[in-house]
Amino acid sequence: QVQLVESGGGLVQAGGSLRLSCAASGRPFSTYVINWFRQAPGNEREFVAFITWDGYSTSYADSVKGRFTISRDNAKNTVDLQMNSLKPEDTGLYSCAARKRSSIHYDYWGQGTQVTVSS
Repeated sequence: QVQLVESGGGLVQAGGSLRLSCAASGRPFSTYVINWFRQAPGNEREFVAFITWDGYSTSYADSVKGRFTISRDNAKNTVDLQMNSLKPEDTGLYSCAARKRSSIHYDYWGQGTQVTVSS
């Protein structure tokens, strides 16, 4: 029922910024949590940040705290990830996923958007 589509990735120099968006074609249930993950080639997928659909709660991986900001844009029906002070180690395929608060299972996944940070 819900489709997630990421956008905003690209190639940037270290220290630059990108803003990613996760657009939902359908409205997830209000209890859903939206997560951003990333995965570099040869590495495991890692958690980046999450936000509750209502925007009340957020959390970040230690590696991105102070540099990334996750937010909910109600008007556009998106979850956005503002990424500042990017580092080469931030490179990866960034995907958004949605799960219910009470579950560890992600019901919906986007296809991902590539972020590449050059030295």
